[in-house]
Parts: sequence; structure tokens; C-alpha cells
Amino acid sequence: MPLSLMKAGEKNTIKRITGQDETKRFLESLGFVVGSSVTVVSEIGGNMILNIKDTRVALDKNMARRIVV
Repeated sequence: MPLSLMKAGEKNTIKRITGQDETKRFLESLGFVVGSSVTVVSEIGGNMILNIKDTRVALDKNMARRIVV
């Protein structure tokens, strides 16, 4: 299931990251790596606030669709 379908308060583990190599590297630099736990903090105006590795990160829904949990 894509990360973009998760609701606020849900926690899951990253299974796969899709997209071009540049996109994968960008997401990995933010901490989105396979096996990491990610929690949805909130969803505001099409953007998602996520908690990954004790850090809060904002992603738009298009980017969140590339992360499979």
C-alpha cells in the first residue's frame, strides 16, 4: 500500500521505494529507507507530516505515493 493512503496516527514499515534513481536517492537522504518505521503525524492540504527516525518530514502526496509500506 502506498504511504499516501495511510491516515494520521498510523505506523508502518517501509517495504519498497519506487521511482527514478534520483527520486530514490532524495527520499533516502531524508531517511526513507527500506525497513524503517514511519508514522503519519498529520495531513494538511495535500501534504503529509511524517515522523521518521525521530524527525518530522513534510512530503506532498505525489512523493508519498512512491513509498510502499
